[in-house]
Amino acid sequence: MSRPATFNQDDARVEATRVKLQRRRRGTNAIALTLSLAAMAFGLLWLVWILFTTLRLGIGGLSVDLFTQSTPPPNTDGGGLANAIVGSLMLVVLATCVGTPLGILAGVYLAEYGQKRWLANVTRFINDILLSAPSIVVGLFVYALVVAKVGRFSGWAGVIALALLQIPIVIRTTENMLKLVPNALREAAFALGTPKWKMVMSITLKASIGGIVTGVLLAIARIAGETAPLLFTALSNQFFSWDMSQPVANLPVTIYKFAMSPFPQWQSLAWAGVFLITLGVLGLNILARAIFSKK
Repeated sequence: MSRPATFNQDDARVEATRVKLQRRRRGTNAIALTLSLAAMAFGLLWLVWILFTTLRLGIGGLSVDLFTQSTPPPNTDGGGLANAIVGSLMLVVLATCVGTPLGILAGVYLAEYGQKRWLANVTRFINDILLSAPSIVVGLFVYALVVAKVGRFSGWAGVIALALLQIPIVIRTTENMLKLVPNALREAAFALGTPKWKMVMSITLKASIGGIVTGVLLAIARIAGETAPLLFTALSNQFFSWDMSQPVANLPVTIYKFAMSPFPQWQSLAWAGVFLITLGVLGLNILARAIFSKK
């Protein structure tokens, strides 16, 4: 008659242990969830504060003159950021034209041809270093390589610096997107006698075009607001200029210079420039997410 009592006691101890572990897991989960929500709220607080401040101070400086007039002399009324806006567009567009093809070609090689070869491993290692390298280091490198050799700041040096920042992002995105394409598609193409280059152009690239475009847009958003590389390369220009062999006006450096000045007119233009860059970067990120979600 003692065996059932023993079994009942063992079952009770097992049940008590299970309940205790379950309560501990629930408590740990509640603590982790609370900390995660607190961290998210902390980050969102600063993000909303930054966006609100940018909107409050930047929208007041918007006017027609902002897009039609060049940067004014110190402590004078009027003026705008037309030369800086056009200069930034020139630098970003040219850097994208240089960096995007190189990044896509390198990503295709890593995903389709190099794979585990030593050259591909070295390329990935260097690409990881460039991804984590501070932008000011890239700017200083281009300064020593181009500006110091030529003897003057130029827009072309700024294009090189921005392209070097953009290429690693495009490489990583292209490689990852191509790796997501099922191997069954490649094998089916090879079974039909399709050359590898044609298979890459017609199947894998076409299947991953949405992710690659998203990566390019994110890379553009990354370089659009970079200031440090341009301080060492393109510098700035107080006047409107299309000559890329000379210093070129751009929004990031103009904002930095105007924001640090004691003149209220320049500070107002700086906040308007911050609002334009924020709006552009936010629009690019939203567009990238929309394209990626559709694909």
